[in-house]
Amino acid sequence: MALSHSELILNPDGSIYHLNLLPHEIADTIITVGDPERVSSVSKYFDSIEITKERREFHTHTGMLGRKRLTVISTGIGTDNIDIVFNELDALANINFETRQVKQNKRRLCFIRIGTSGAIQPNIPVDSFLASSIAVGLEGLLHFYDSAHIRNLELEEKLASFLKWEKYKIHPYVVNSDEELLQKMSNNRIRFGITITNSGFYGPQGRGLRFNPRIKDFIPRLAGFSSKNQSITNLEMETAGIYGLAKLYGHQAISLNAILANRATGEFSKEGHKTVDSLIKYVLSEFGE
Repeated sequence: MALSHSELILNPDGSIYHLNLLPHEIADTIITVGDPERVSSVSKYFDSIEITKERREFHTHTGMLGRKRLTVISTGIGTDNIDIVFNELDALANINFETRQVKQNKRRLCFIRIGTSGAIQPNIPVDSFLASSIAVGLEGLLHFYDSAHIRNLELEEKLASFLKWEKYKIHPYVVNSDEELLQKMSNNRIRFGITITNSGFYGPQGRGLRFNPRIKDFIPRLAGFSSKNQSITNLEMETAGIYGLAKLYGHQAISLNAILANRATGEFSKEGHKTVDSLIKYVLSEFGE
């Protein structure tokens, strides 16, 4: 059945609505970054760039690194934007825009998030790298999708029982990383842990400036949880949505975090740009050719 014009929205030039991209303009391997300015920080290492597109906060460069075709795209901040970006990237790969029908033969994409994050365990150094082996969403995105079959329901139940945050209307969802991509992370700088994704940077991450967060023990409560020798290690705003939508659509995804802050020790990186650049180089060495 063809998708209606109100559901699959295309621009006059045939490009997908928000991202302003055509199907041939994305590679099978896609690096996502939050900040539009970080797109060029990745693509400057490409050998050539064939596509540059910008629409709102969504900037895209597609090019070649050796024999590997890569796309880097900025998502902006938060899972509300992740919902747009990942649905539209899958549409570019797996919907025929002329017939408006889902393709019979699906194209599998590989997503690598390069992002920044704050650690909540005191033993995680600022300027280190962390791969999210598990992502926990507190912001609710996956509850709007029929997603139980791709979630870690056992860990969801265990975490909800530990936190006891039902009175705050918080219902965590849990999604595992892609195991193949996780195994690819062999650098001895890479740590592994459980990443929390929430809907904001201040109150939703336990920060208070002029107003105090409602959950007074937000950070220590999360830091006190562990399961199967894994602890909750860091907070950010995209990973759970990325893992959830990637799995729903049959894609692969891994989230790599440059740790710029440690909430337990109060530290913040003095050389964050160098740390992020080092993580970019590492990702390109692992996923380029």
